[in-house]
Amino acid sequence: MANQANADQLVGILRDTVVALVRRDGPDLSARQLGVFLTVYLTDGPHTVRGLAAELNVSKPAITRALDRLGELDLARRKVDPMDRRSVLVQRTLKGAAFLRDMRGIMTEAEQTARETEVPEDVRKAG
Repeated sequence: MANQANADQLVGILRDTVVALVRRDGPDLSARQLGVFLTVYLTDGPHTVRGLAAELNVSKPAITRALDRLGELDLARRKVDPMDRRSVLVQRTLKGAAFLRDMRGIMTEAEQTARETEVPEDVRKAG
């Protein structure tokens, strides 16, 4: 039962985070765009379109479309790899780093709210 409660709490935190991101004034990212963004910012690079497609198990055109949107929002940028001009590197931006920082804050608030409203296990068993 505790594992289910933890899973429910995590899903609640995710929901609260997504709702807060949608409600705020700022970029509204699709799940795929958010997945690409988080992969670029939370895993070591260098990141390429080919590498992101392989890591996320989606097509290269899907990554390209996500990067187009992230580029429009200045959350990530593409640069030709100077070592292999056929390859494109994905780079982080200052605006992207700020977005990630805001997202962490939103998630922290959502987690605190979840903890404050958490029903203790002994009360759940008694109910």
